[in-house]
Amino acid sequence: MTDSPNWKNGASGHKFIASFSGGKDSTLALYKAMQVGEPLGLIVMLEEEGKRSRSHGMPPELIQAQAESIGLPLYSAASSWADYEENFVGLLKNAKNQGAEVLVTGDLDMPAHGCWHDEVTKKAGLTLGMPLWEMDHREAVEEFIQLGFTTILVTVNRSLGMKEKDLGRTLTLDYVKELEDRGIDPCGEGGEFHTTVIDGPIFANPIPVRKCEILRNGDYSFLPLELDMAASSGT
Repeated sequence: MTDSPNWKNGASGHKFIASFSGGKDSTLALYKAMQVGEPLGLIVMLEEEGKRSRSHGMPPELIQAQAESIGLPLYSAASSWADYEENFVGLLKNAKNQGAEVLVTGDLDMPAHGCWHDEVTKKAGLTLGMPLWEMDHREAVEEFIQLGFTTILVTVNRSLGMKEKDLGRTLTLDYVKELEDRGIDPCGEGGEFHTTVIDGPIFANPIPVRKCEILRNGDYSFLPLELDMAASSGT
C-alpha cells in the first residue's frame, strides 16, 4: 500500500496555478493556498463557443471581473468534452512555463488513487494541491461564510431536493442549516447546486451582478448572472 498523497498541503511554499470555477469551493481553496503559497493565475475552461464557463456556465466577462478583483491573470481555453483534457494539460504546461509548480483545485472528495487532477498534473510536470481535500463538508461551508465570502446560488437540481426559489439566495449559516434539514449536502457535492462568489477577503472589490431570467433544462434550473456594467463603471 502506497503512502497517502500530500495533496492538502501541496501548495505550501510553492508557486501555483488554481483551477477556478468562480464558485465557493474553488474560491475557498484558492484563499487557503494563497495563505501558504504564491498564486500565478487562474485556469478557467470555457464551452466550445467561448461564451460560458464549462463548469458553472458563467459569462467570461464575469469571470474576468472576479480575476481582476482577486488580482490574478486568467488562463483559459474553449473546449469540447472530447478535447477537454488535452487543452487543460496545455494550459498547465503554459502555466509551468510561467513558473507554476502546483495545480490547486477545490475538490473535497477525491480518491487517494486514480484522481483525474493527479493524472493531468503529472502529464504537465506539476504536482497537485487540494486544500479542502477530505474536509468535512459543513466545516468547509462554515469556514467559507465566516471568512466573509459572499456567494449566490445560480444552479439547482430540482430532483435532488433543491427548489427554484433557492436560486439567487446567499449562503449563510442559517441557510446551511436549512439545507441540511432538507437532507441536502451543504457543499452541494452531489450536484445539488452551484454558486457564484461575488465578494470576500481575496477580492479588492465586490463583483456587481445583475440577475437574469431563470432558465430550465430537465431537472435543472439556472439563474444566469451578468456583470452589471453600469454599477462597475460607477454610473
